[in-house]
Amino acid sequence: MNSARFKVAEHLLEVRLPDTLITTDIIPSFSPFVCEEEGDVLFTMTVTEGLAPDFSAWEEVGQFDCGGANHGVYRKADGSYAFEISLPDCEGGALSCCMIAYDDFRRCEAVLTGREQSQHRFGLNNALMMAYAFAAAEQDTLLVHASVIRHEGKGYLFTAPSGTGKSTHTWLWHKYIPGCDLMNDDNPVVRIVAGETRIYGSPWSGKTPCYRNIWAPVGAITRIEQKPENTIRRMAPVEAFATLLPAVSSMKWDRRVYNGICQTISQLLAITPVFWLGCRPDEEAVRVCFAGVKAS
Repeated sequence: MNSARFKVAEHLLEVRLPDTLITTDIIPSFSPFVCEEEGDVLFTMTVTEGLAPDFSAWEEVGQFDCGGANHGVYRKADGSYAFEISLPDCEGGALSCCMIAYDDFRRCEAVLTGREQSQHRFGLNNALMMAYAFAAAEQDTLLVHASVIRHEGKGYLFTAPSGTGKSTHTWLWHKYIPGCDLMNDDNPVVRIVAGETRIYGSPWSGKTPCYRNIWAPVGAITRIEQKPENTIRRMAPVEAFATLLPAVSSMKWDRRVYNGICQTISQLLAITPVFWLGCRPDEEAVRVCFAGVKAS
């Protein structure tokens, strides 16, 4: 097998692949994050190709729709988890990868079950994303469903359910506010470091290929909602918590993961402003939002 190390939001991870697979081919979005650094890793992922394992003896937690793709989740009494990762329905829905996670996700195994390289990419990318989110849950780290724009050295996150207009809004910032650049368009990493909320680019960016190994202090987080008028207001802490929690990759049934994520969100809210923006997809929405978050 061959192995490669990556550093994502200051966390090291190691991927071990069979000699038949080339790292840059199967997970190209990780290329900016390649790292030769020694030290302890957040988790290790050992990858093989073959038939799907039999999880019939495992307890089924549930079947979950993750962006149109089904993820089956199973567990054992010892705390191990198994995941069946399928392609989105629009791409056939075929099983592409199975992952087993041990030791609080510090040691993971992924079996690539698909025949096509596109299936391998999709399955392993999703397995790595879940392993990262859940292994880091107790380390002041959040994987957030958001689009992030950077301006004057600070990152501004926009969260909302898929299809609401996060990417459209950050694109409008880029169009109308000079000096903006996109940090990530779907799954950035948020960390609390030395009392500061930081946003990092990641290998996961949805349909937009924005895989940047960069970070910035967070200027503000804004929840977007489509409305006929453009208005913005700062959220109270309880409302902000209820808004952010669903935007973070989590497992509510797992006490370690869920408690770690809730504690990190609580820390974040003590030092980071969170806003609600009702808006149209136009220039005025950008101006209203920009004035509101900058005033904080």
